[in-house]
Amino acid sequence: MELFKLVKPEAVRFVAAASSKKWLLHTVAEIGHTAYGIDHNRAVEALLERENLGPTGVGNGVALPHARLPDLDHVCGVFVQLEKPVEFAAVDHLPVDIIFALFAPENAGVEHLKALASVSRLLRNADICAKLRANHDPATLYTILTADQRTQAA
Repeated sequence: MELFKLVKPEAVRFVAAASSKKWLLHTVAEIGHTAYGIDHNRAVEALLERENLGPTGVGNGVALPHARLPDLDHVCGVFVQLEKPVEFAAVDHLPVDIIFALFAPENAGVEHLKALASVSRLLRNADICAKLRANHDPATLYTILTADQRTQAA
């Protein structure tokens, strides 16, 4: 699944500071509300419920929070880069500064898993993460996230 189909440019943000994981998840939900009309409170609740099942910090400063929501008709994403990493209970115990959240319909099934796999594959690439960390402009971050896939799709 191509990331340019998952995330809108307006759902990509650089955030100077986050005080906590919970604050960050509220920020992700707010961006989801602004970009896709997602219900903020439902999104926060669903993200927190998912985190209670097990942290979504996958290591190397990357977190992939995700949640299923009843009112969605397609999988969509929110990308946040933090200037200062925040504790996220990641598998490697390192704080995170790259967050790619996914919201999926309750019955998305395979579509949700494909989206999660695509994002995970991209953010396991150390070169991509280095480029993301070196930039703070949301338009540049969006281009980095989607450039390789747009080239391959053309």
